[in-house]
Amino acid sequence: MEFKKISAPSLKDLFIRELESSILSGKLAVGEKLPPERELADSMNVSRAVVNAGVVELARRGFLVIKPRVGTFVADYRRDGNFETLASIMNYNGGKLRSEEIKSILELAIAVDIMALRLSIDTITPEEIGILTRYAEELRSAQTPEEAAGLVYNFQHEFAILSGNTLIPLIISSFKVPITTLWQRYFTLYGAEVMYENNIGLCQLIQARDLEGAEAHVTHVMMDSIHGNRPIYY
Repeated sequence: MEFKKISAPSLKDLFIRELESSILSGKLAVGEKLPPERELADSMNVSRAVVNAGVVELARRGFLVIKPRVGTFVADYRRDGNFETLASIMNYNGGKLRSEEIKSILELAIAVDIMALRLSIDTITPEEIGILTRYAEELRSAQTPEEAAGLVYNFQHEFAILSGNTLIPLIISSFKVPITTLWQRYFTLYGAEVMYENNIGLCQLIQARDLEGAEAHVTHVMMDSIHGNRPIYY
């Protein structure tokens, strides 16, 4: 058996984790001004370089707003955040996410997948179905959450490309971080076999050109993860 190398988080990572946790827990309120970088560095026993790099990263993730010559403030991340903000929220508190966020992500995924189905169901070739089927088959032997999530993402992205629509693959790519995070969690809870059954079932419906059945399958799998038998978050 091979073991992964263990690497300790850097001081910058620990600083970011601490501030993210304070913001997401509400200890640091939206609009609150942070102490000066020198004061933060002293109180947290890190260098100013660590604080500066962490603040810049947190601003990029949508958690802070840097106002030159004024100060750094806690951002309203739900209003002004981005996909990296979403990924941080999803990883907060051991990966538990409010059902509202999960519901929103999966409802969008349903809409995008159904659009791709409607555009491709009549034109997709046996060779293209074979590509999707191979991704599904590889799920059976996936050993890690990362591997399984990567295969599901590849399946969804490839299918988006096969739709022939220029924007659908870009939408899927934009959601890569939250999509893969969700499927990693799904693998941890339910295993590779269930993920295989979900994807191979869709392949079979596509092969049969059963649009109604494929749409129902996609909707069932996604909604089952919101409030059905296989919720992704508790």
